[in-house]
Amino acid sequence: MSDLPRRAVTRTAKLATLPLGVAGRATLGLGRRIGGRPAEIVAAELQERTAQQMFKVLGELKGGAMKLGQALSVFEAALPEEVAGPYRAALTKLQDAAPPMPARTIHKALTENLGSDWRGLFQDFDDKPAAAASIGQVHRAVWHDGREVAVKIQYPGAGDALISDLNQLGHVARFAGALIPGIDVKPLIAELKARVAEELDYQLEAEAQQAHADEFEDDPDIFVPRVVFQAERVLVTEWMAGTPLSRIIDKGTQEERDQAGHLLVRFLFSGPVRTGMLHADSHPGNFRLMPDGRLGVLDFGTVNRLPDGLPEPIGTAMRLALDNEAEGVMEVLRSEGFVKPSIQLDAQEVLDYLLPMVEPAQVDRFQFTRAWMRLQGARIGDPRNPASQMARQLNLPPNYLLIHRVTLSTIGVLCQLNAEVPFREELECWLPGFAELEFEIDEELDDYGEFDEVARDEAGVDQAVLDESALDQGLVDEGAEIARGGLTKGSATKDSAAKGKAAKGDVADKKRRSR
Repeated sequence: MSDLPRRAVTRTAKLATLPLGVAGRATLGLGRRIGGRPAEIVAAELQERTAQQMFKVLGELKGGAMKLGQALSVFEAALPEEVAGPYRAALTKLQDAAPPMPARTIHKALTENLGSDWRGLFQDFDDKPAAAASIGQVHRAVWHDGREVAVKIQYPGAGDALISDLNQLGHVARFAGALIPGIDVKPLIAELKARVAEELDYQLEAEAQQAHADEFEDDPDIFVPRVVFQAERVLVTEWMAGTPLSRIIDKGTQEERDQAGHLLVRFLFSGPVRTGMLHADSHPGNFRLMPDGRLGVLDFGTVNRLPDGLPEPIGTAMRLALDNEAEGVMEVLRSEGFVKPSIQLDAQEVLDYLLPMVEPAQVDRFQFTRAWMRLQGARIGDPRNPASQMARQLNLPPNYLLIHRVTLSTIGVLCQLNAEVPFREELECWLPGFAELEFEIDEELDDYGEFDEVARDEAGVDQAVLDESALDQGLVDEGAEIARGGLTKGSATKDSAAKGKAAKGDVADKKRRSR
């Protein structure tokens, strides 16, 4: 295969073959139906060939074209099976594999970034790539100190190709309507475009990955490889063994699916609390189920920096929705900009729109399935459905765009896994604003029996209930003092999360549940 096509005109011409190819095959299919071939057989062949061409074009171009393919791959679970089936294998293939770059190109990049004696840094270097992704290719090697490492090398010209693709894909985005009906790719392309500079900066990626590696060091559930070396366009990290989630999706046992799904949810919600960052590239190629049962996490090229963790209003709105507090949900949505001031909506209708989406948090364990996601997609995608009309009236504030995409992508992966997970339990542990405020009662105070009524009081603490002598003796702990200050349930969650984050790893020790 030749080097990465860099000229915009060349890449645009290749991208243009996607809609043209669909049209050509559709014409051919019509001719075959006229010739007497069954329509369903012709349709199946058409979809299969379209999928093959999509993989070939997006895979060869890499850059933004392949990144779009990876992003689309996690949404196939929302499509009708007769549509999704022919594309699933091709899209999944884009998650962690693509036609490789030739060895000469890789050697040249290593020379430019590590120096002409770059081979001296390695005891061994495998020219055959272990994985080829959108802007970089990964090679397995042995570092000079004997450690097995992964060497991620950015394609020469990847920056120009990525920017060119994302500009051009906006013009040919209509091809996705034919390839994957029901998916609006324009907002997705816009969001990917906003992250271009960060995606190309290996120093930022190294910092984000090392921060996660430090935080999750010795964690029994999550593993993040440590950074070994970083140059402008080369990133060397510890090698991580394990089974890619794409393979678990394809052939995994139900136990493996449930384990991977549970840990994926845990990482999604605990990461921002523990590191102040949200891993923002949640397609299956970036996760491994390791032999010891841990979830291994790769690729920190795109993260959402959230110093205070996930926004507390998300958890608050979810909790209020589950409590059927329509007016409370509306108040949160308006305050956060999801409902613009000029828009008048019925609070109960908004709640009715949201309730199916929070269904996973209504039960102790929820089974994520393609059928469930297809139901959600059909509900919002059908313009005749009230849910679709409601969706068009709501607004997605810019500071929630990436959070929204990551959450949807993760749910898409969970549905591909067909995983049953304790979703609500993880929300209670990690999502600010979701859990009820819980008070820790000093054991000495229990002997007095003075705090029983306080613990039952959902709104706070009646001052008359507190025994002054107990206060004088210092028998009321911090939880009671919080309540005495008039804070309502859920209001201390963000503060406690911040404290846990400040004491590295402390949150995990306090909140981790046994698997």
